[in-house]
Amino acid sequence: MAENNLMCAIQMYDFYLYELNLYLDTHPNDPEALDLFKKTNTKREAAYKAYINKYGPITAKQFTEGNHFDWVDGPWPWERSAN
Repeated sequence: MAENNLMCAIQMYDFYLYELNLYLDTHPNDPEALDLFKKTNTKREAAYKAYINKYGPITAKQFTEGNHFDWVDGPWPWERSAN
């Protein structure tokens, strides 16, 4: 999956999860909504992992383990589309 497509998928999953979260705040016992939340969260995590493995961290909290803070290695996430 291309970088832009992967980032769009991440944004879509984040938005959908936010909306489901709002719904579940008022309907916590809705099994269908809870199932959608769980499935979407699994897809979101997979998209984040795929993006980070291929293009690097999206946020500073996602730096890889080791002796180097790779968040500072360029380009920044918002600069990637310009390169």
